[in-house]
Amino acid sequence: MGKSDRTYEIARPDRDWIEATSAPMHPALAAIEEAAEPERIPILDRDSGRVLAVLAANRRRICEVGTAYGYSTLWMALAQAPGASIVTIDPDRDRTHIAQGFWRQAGIAVGRITVVNAPALKALAANDPALSGPFDLVFIDAIKTEYRAYVEALIPRLVSGSLVVADNVLWSGRVPGTQPVDPDDESTTALRDFVAWLLRDPRFQATVLPVGDGLLVATWHG
Repeated sequence: MGKSDRTYEIARPDRDWIEATSAPMHPALAAIEEAAEPERIPILDRDSGRVLAVLAANRRRICEVGTAYGYSTLWMALAQAPGASIVTIDPDRDRTHIAQGFWRQAGIAVGRITVVNAPALKALAANDPALSGPFDLVFIDAIKTEYRAYVEALIPRLVSGSLVVADNVLWSGRVPGTQPVDPDDESTTALRDFVAWLLRDPRFQATVLPVGDGLLVATWHG
């Protein structure tokens, strides 16, 4: 049975109800939000964090491209089963050092999250043992013009059924064209190409969830 009112679209009050009804967020996640805002550190939207946690819940080995303050990392780590692991890539040592403090605050066991401090494409090309895979979930939230290159570099490290998740694929309405776009905005152009490529690649089953700033979710068929 479809929805009773086809004119209905989810609005902010609906999202606020979902948040109010959901389990309380871990205090360490709230601390990251509080620390990131004044520093203008880009972190995942909270709604997207809750979705990401669901996707990560039964994943054993996750690769994350883009750490920042470790907000999305922590959503995934808190959802994973004991013994599961995450490797996260970010060249900014200062930010990942701060992230590690938040992970400790949340009680994440030492060794569960491995940090690779290097540009992602360089790290993935260097055959670092930590990045050898296989990975059953990949989460991407880094340089927008490199999204496709990240996926192509990680495909050999996926297994059938692996998930690829990418944030910011609506880019505040610029990717679908509902908001004005600067002609020189390379990120918007790259994201449009990335989304079109992955949604139509027969090796993946993919869609875009209209949550946060747009969350692309794809299952690798191989």
